[in-house]
Amino acid sequence: MLNMNIKKIAKEFPRKFWLVVGVSFIDHVGGTMLFPFFALYITQKFGVGMTQAGIVLGVFSISGLVGQMIGGALTDKFGRRKLIIFGLIFSALSTLTLGFVKEFSLLIPLAIVIGLLSDIAGPAHGAMIADILPEHKRQEGFGILRVVGNLAWIIGPTIGGFVAGRSFLALFITDAIISCVVALLFFLLIAETKPEAHADQPQESFFATFKGYGKVLRNNAFMAFLVAGMLMGIVYQQMYNSLSVYLRDNHGIDPQGYGFMLTASAIVVILFQFSVTRFIKKKPAFKMMAFGTLFYMLGFSMFGFVGQYWLFVLAIVIITVGEMIVVPTSQTLAANFAPEDMRGRYMGVFGMTWMIPATIGPGAAGIILDNFNPNLLWYIGGILCAISAIAFFSLHLHLGKQERFAPAPDEGEVAAA
Repeated sequence: MLNMNIKKIAKEFPRKFWLVVGVSFIDHVGGTMLFPFFALYITQKFGVGMTQAGIVLGVFSISGLVGQMIGGALTDKFGRRKLIIFGLIFSALSTLTLGFVKEFSLLIPLAIVIGLLSDIAGPAHGAMIADILPEHKRQEGFGILRVVGNLAWIIGPTIGGFVAGRSFLALFITDAIISCVVALLFFLLIAETKPEAHADQPQESFFATFKGYGKVLRNNAFMAFLVAGMLMGIVYQQMYNSLSVYLRDNHGIDPQGYGFMLTASAIVVILFQFSVTRFIKKKPAFKMMAFGTLFYMLGFSMFGFVGQYWLFVLAIVIITVGEMIVVPTSQTLAANFAPEDMRGRYMGVFGMTWMIPATIGPGAAGIILDNFNPNLLWYIGGILCAISAIAFFSLHLHLGKQERFAPAPDEGEVAAA
């Protein structure tokens, strides 16, 4: 029965989509080995507190935001494939550089350059999926990417936690090798997906492409959606940087214990993401964003109230339920906001919902963890998630009846159309 379901799902999506999925899986394995332990690496190798580590992570994020904005325009102008390959190769070089750096003072200038160029390909990934899949299949497509990404989370953090206890440098080298392999696979297997311009459509100048960001920023509904996402994102980011330090310093949980928690999250996604996505695609999207954010509110608040390891794992599982609802829905909404010829720029601006929280979150968390009651971090997080949920529900009331944000039709309805 399971085999039949897998075959049925496989036939519902084009071959090019599955190629992107497979290559993304390999890339995610490398990233998940390194990323969750980066804050631990900085604090341990350079002997600094979470405040200093948060500043470095914040610089990475704000320069990455600039890189995403540049990358969004370049994606619409030159296509998706070249940007993705460039980003992978540069990521490999930058990862090796970070592994060998010996002075903390060098991390800031490196973070500026690396963040700028490594994230330049970010919008191209989302635009490519939107190109490949029709509108009614995007939510499920992004859900499948989540499942595959979380398969990598089972492998990556478990291996990463083991290796990090012995050699952080080995993590950087391995991630660099994997990025090079993925770049080669992308070059050999995946063709360009950028839609051809209509014959009567004038060729847009490079300056005009960047100027198009003004149109994106004047879309008030889209900007309101981003602000709500940023509030939620500031809290969500803590799971991948501050939480590992908080658990180590306040509850004596080592990197391997933290790695297992992320693995538990990945298992939940693998088992239930596709079923959840198929269910929620028939529900109003903005209402589902509000519902998923309430799970974030509950899970992150729990960190401030519990002290037993199994309860921390339970909190992660609750957050993961929210994640299964929020992540594919938010990506689909961002793609559906965008006109076809502006997908790269819309996805570039959508990156603000991750990059700005990643800029603000670690530094703010570091100040709280180093100077106040550490549990305060999670109380504030719960409040921010509650505000975000209210904002998403307000968007549902104002935009929920528009056709592009309506629940996906049944397969039979699509076939009939």
